[in-house]
Amino acid sequence: MEKHRVMILGTGPAGLTAAIYAARANLDPVVVEGNEPGGQLTLTTEVENFPGFPDGIMGPELMDNMRKQAEKFGAKFVAGWVTSVDLSQRPFKVTVDDTKQFEAESLIISTGASAKMLGIPGESEMIGRGVSTCATCDGFFFRNKKIIVVGGGDSAMEEATFLTKFASEVTIVHRRNELRASKVMQQRARNNPKIKWVMNVTPVSVKSDGNKVSGLEVKDNATGETRVLETEGIFIAIGHSPNTKFLAGQIDLDDVGYIKTDGVSTATSVEGVFACGDVMDPHYRQAITAAGSGCKAAMDVERFLEGSSSHDWSVSATANQ
Repeated sequence: MEKHRVMILGTGPAGLTAAIYAARANLDPVVVEGNEPGGQLTLTTEVENFPGFPDGIMGPELMDNMRKQAEKFGAKFVAGWVTSVDLSQRPFKVTVDDTKQFEAESLIISTGASAKMLGIPGESEMIGRGVSTCATCDGFFFRNKKIIVVGGGDSAMEEATFLTKFASEVTIVHRRNELRASKVMQQRARNNPKIKWVMNVTPVSVKSDGNKVSGLEVKDNATGETRVLETEGIFIAIGHSPNTKFLAGQIDLDDVGYIKTDGVSTATSVEGVFACGDVMDPHYRQAITAAGSGCKAAMDVERFLEGSSSHDWSVSATANQ
């Protein structure tokens, strides 16, 4: 069984930033890639809000650059998905793809949160080409266009309101006659003259020419009739699911499943286990905030290992330089 000082679970902006910092601190991190190497940014096209790229950068290119940077400083990568962990004692045990087993003196969990999707024809095929799950990431690309937001909770109201800064018209599509959003968020959306409403309909399929979205087919829940709502963009805002099922019962999670951390640190309820990125952040969910928390996690791990009474890791203090 392979043994490591630091294992990082996940390779989004948080995990890769943690890998860069941990590798520069001579911690020899091993990173488990997960089933979506690079995270959600690999599903996007141009990223314009990550500092340092005035002309923007493609999401997959950004993540590839971050991986190469981590590898440059000595981070190692393991392909596969973490299927189980044992956090009952150190060293922690990590199982990948039910077959490969590792031991680690410390863990950084950055497995992210996956946007919930509608699961309708045309949806996944048009991600990054008119279908999005992040208004703050992609809203700019829909300036002066008519777009749709699917959802009825606070997230949908917030995304729709934000998108009115760019779009000429935003239509909220919801499968019920009543919204789940708080009264304050509902009222804010209803008071916005750019927001229209199509209620009590179920999305059926995403219409496109193969390159760009042209409409959303919906079924009227009262009559059963279908129609196509013309649009140039569809934002899915029905929530996120943190990727923490493999941690159930072993670490403190909130009611939704996000990992709880201690104050401003990345420390979790298990000593030696740290969390960063969307897996512990249900609020911001941005590449840059995830990267920042990855930096914090690596520095927290370094300090933890330096203070370990059972081992002398001889860790160099280079991570914060």
